[in-house]
Amino acid sequence: MAYDVNHFIGGKMVEGKSGRFGDIYNPSIGEVQGRVALASKAEVEAAIATAEGMFPEWSSTSVVTRGRIIQKFLQLLYANIDELAELVSREHGKVITDAKGSVQRGIEVVEFACGIPHLLKGEYSDNVSTGVDIYSMRKALGVCAGITPFNFPAMIPMWMAPMAIACGNTFVMKPSEKDPSCPMRIAEIFKEAGLPDGVLNVVNGDKEAVDTLLTDPRVKAVSFVGSTPIARYVYATATAHGKRCQAMGGAKNHMIIMPDADLDLVTDALMGAAYGSAGERCMAISVGVTTDDRVADKLVNMLKPRVETLKVGYSLDPASEMGPLVTREHWNKVKGYIDLGEQEGAEVVVDGRDLKLQGYENGFFMGGTLFDKVNTESRAYKEEIFGPTLQIVRAKSADEAFRLPTIHEYGNGTSIFTQNGHAARSYADKVEVGMVGINIPIPVPLAFHTFGGWKNSAFGDHNTMGMQAVHFYTKIKTVTTRWPTQRTGAEFDLPTLK
Repeated sequence: MAYDVNHFIGGKMVEGKSGRFGDIYNPSIGEVQGRVALASKAEVEAAIATAEGMFPEWSSTSVVTRGRIIQKFLQLLYANIDELAELVSREHGKVITDAKGSVQRGIEVVEFACGIPHLLKGEYSDNVSTGVDIYSMRKALGVCAGITPFNFPAMIPMWMAPMAIACGNTFVMKPSEKDPSCPMRIAEIFKEAGLPDGVLNVVNGDKEAVDTLLTDPRVKAVSFVGSTPIARYVYATATAHGKRCQAMGGAKNHMIIMPDADLDLVTDALMGAAYGSAGERCMAISVGVTTDDRVADKLVNMLKPRVETLKVGYSLDPASEMGPLVTREHWNKVKGYIDLGEQEGAEVVVDGRDLKLQGYENGFFMGGTLFDKVNTESRAYKEEIFGPTLQIVRAKSADEAFRLPTIHEYGNGTSIFTQNGHAARSYADKVEVGMVGINIPIPVPLAFHTFGGWKNSAFGDHNTMGMQAVHFYTKIKTVTTRWPTQRTGAEFDLPTLK
């Protein structure tokens, strides 16, 4: 059944007025299942005005009250987790188990936000000088905005909005127009939890909506997750207009496979990390690096039958291990990179380009592709593919393998599989990458630690999640106090401790 997705402003659904719409596909069948209203500049400005109008009331609401609303929101998320996962699966194409896992990882950030009364505690130093005390407090910024990607339509909105709101800000979210239903449902659930109307607003749109959020002076901070070219643009535009900005970009994540690694464990890890969610993850492992040709030969021979027998299927089928890509356009982009890799001389061990599923011939399905003997000077290695591909690079030594993630332009995540504690510790210490896994393929931290990459994988001074999120969504104020009992006369020197 066809449906429309509009906007959520001031606590209610608001019909789009721009007259422009985008198609929402069911990637498994390759057909349009709905349409999303694309907001005009004026519609985004209306959402910003609503958020600005609610900021004085919400920021002055006690932190305990805000925390209790977050707790109620958490309870409702758990009660609706299956519905949210199905929305993700239908519009994005993640298999239902993976979709539910992504919702769970978003919920974990909400669990962290429940501790906001503790997280916002400042520091206090008494009697730093005679009769003088100093304390600090964290204050909300104002209207904040989040621009979220298509690959995690539940998780990333829950990484942004709950933390910003718990800190006392109001929020305008611009989800991906490819799969907007889940973010809209999250906004409804927040309202059910008791969040006052206007604190959270959702506007759907394209570049016009994004540019409005980046340039409107009433928006004080912008959080973004997406590809590196857009992240660079978002960061440059937002900061040029005086805003705080955290912009998470793309990745090319390497797994270093040492000669002593358990190859059964490595094979399992690579299958899930490379082909889970059809490779549409910024933390996907897309490059496996070996340091020994014999290990590489054995690993490729172990991977080949596993990749060939991946259970690719309808996203809502519990038996499916991998679903479709999000759109035909993205399918063509990934295919182009596979074509390029082959042209550049990599050996195509398993080719997923011609996969057709009976009954789902129009779906955006692609099988897993496995490359061997990949040249690190090739474009297909240097650039992010964001699809179900795994490239095996054969380094000549551990030193060469260790250098590859450091010299690559991206620095999001990496992992090393080994039984050698010294090698693992040295690698984790020296590698120029933001997140490292040791015998863990996808090193996404838990919500009370920070998430973020280095180099061209992230722009801005703050990461997301953990205390970094609290710091990003607040500004610090320091107060120095004295309550004198008698006059001491004017002092013309700079105050010093006495």
